[in-house]
Amino acid sequence: MIHHTAIIDPTARIAKNVEIGPWTLIGPDVEIGEGTRIGSHVVIKQLTKIGKENRIFQFASLGEDPQDKKFRGEDTYLEIGDRNVIREFCTFNRGTAQDKSVTRIGNDNLFMAYVHIAHDCIVGNNTIFANNASLAGHVIIEDFVVMSGFSGASQSCRVGSHSFASMGSMIDKDVPPFVKVSGYYAKPFGLNVVGMRRRGFSAETMLCLRRAYKVIYRQGLTIKQALEQLHEMMLTCPEVQLFIDFINVSQRGLVR
Repeated sequence: MIHHTAIIDPTARIAKNVEIGPWTLIGPDVEIGEGTRIGSHVVIKQLTKIGKENRIFQFASLGEDPQDKKFRGEDTYLEIGDRNVIREFCTFNRGTAQDKSVTRIGNDNLFMAYVHIAHDCIVGNNTIFANNASLAGHVIIEDFVVMSGFSGASQSCRVGSHSFASMGSMIDKDVPPFVKVSGYYAKPFGLNVVGMRRRGFSAETMLCLRRAYKVIYRQGLTIKQALEQLHEMMLTCPEVQLFIDFINVSQRGLVR
């Protein structure tokens, strides 16, 4: 299960049924959960925890030092959940002491080739990152987000659940749940209807969320005025609560 050319630090903790390919390097204080398969020439640097049944393809680099000039060698961490697929040449960096010292990846995500997850990012569950999608530091990606090829998010942006960034989108402000964005810089283009249908949202729920989208984007309201209307809509459509909660925690302002 572990190729004889793999180099594994004695402090690494490897669970049973883990596969490690040739010429792979496992650094100090790395933890790898049951059933995870790691290809050849992978580097898992240090202070990285990987859960169960992940598939990590050749030439990925996980747990490397953050690309941040403030970094001074502090102990910082990378945590990866269960059942993720991490394809060729992906690069996931550890966190920084200036934030919470951890980069965290959830469960059941697909990271296609050349995806970059920078320091202190938080990625939820069931997301898809297509080839060359990139996150700058401190970005939050919520559940069921799709980041298309060559899309990106700048520092400290938040991308809401069930949203969709089309190919080449450059996100420099927060993207609310369910919203589809496109362009450089990214602008809203309606709801992610295709994704919502695939996940079983009813026609009634999608109609209600379309109305909520129009309140935010089509009526010329201030955020305060939009929130007032959304609170009224929430009484008949609980899903609108996701819009409300997202707006209340937004730090960068919404894409407009």
